[in-house]
This record gives sequence, C-alpha cells and structure tokens, in this order.
Amino acid sequence: MSVTLRGGAADDFAALADFWVAAWAASGFDIDFAARRPWLIEHLGEHVTAAGEILVGCAADGALIGFVAIDRRSGYLDQLCVAPAAQGRGVARALVDEAKRLSAGRIDLHVNADNPRARRLYQRAGFVAAGDAVSAMSGLPTLHLVWTRA
Repeated sequence: MSVTLRGGAADDFAALADFWVAAWAASGFDIDFAARRPWLIEHLGEHVTAAGEILVGCAADGALIGFVAIDRRSGYLDQLCVAPAAQGRGVARALVDEAKRLSAGRIDLHVNADNPRARRLYQRAGFVAAGDAVSAMSGLPTLHLVWTRA
C-alpha cells in the first residue's frame, strides 16, 4: 500500500482517535477504549505542546490511516496505531522507519506483552527487549523495547 507521511495537526486528532479506538477494540484486550478516546485527544495535544512530534500516514486518497507519536529529544515512542483496514500493508513499518530517521539514534517504547502482532513488528524493525513493566493505565504487563542506530 502506498502511504504518504506528513506532520500531524490538532485538526487530525479526532480522526486519529477514531481509528485508535477501532484498532484497540479489535485487539482483543478487555478495555473500554472508546471511554479513553477523550484521553487520547488530550494526550496528543499535550505531546505536541511538550515538543513531541506526531506523524500521520495518509492513503492515496488522503485518508488518515496511521500515526506515530515520538519525542525526538528523548526518543520515546509514545503511540503507534494503524487503522484496522490498513493493517498488514506496511503502514506501521513506514511510520516506525520515519520515527527512527527522526530520532537521535535511540528509541524506547513500551508494548503490551500480550500483543504479539506489535511485538513482531518491533522485533523485525530491530528493537530488542530491555525489561518488563506494567502499564499505569491498564495494569497489564508491558515490555520495554529499545532500538539503537548502528
């Protein structure tokens, strides 16, 4: 699938939140992600205010199909999501590759330990396990993953 990447803007946040909810709802986690939608919109705004960056992936028709939120200074990848209809088509990999290009040479992230699809994506992208943690929001186990530019 052809994907064009651009910087995200506040006008995008509602659409990003819509497919974030849909993607997480399809993940099988027993969490009310629709109830977290307002949190995500606020969180994305706070991320940008704190000098973080949001990159969005767009389909050929301009529809938003993915996004990544990364802090270029710290290298923390805060969010990565692809719309369900666009999953498995290289969108996530394009977003991760761009985040790596923009980083200072290291990216840290936390991924749900019970999300094998995401874990495979990050493993294929060169991330390695650096420890275990627990999500403050869900209480579910996470893995701390790290990518370092060679």
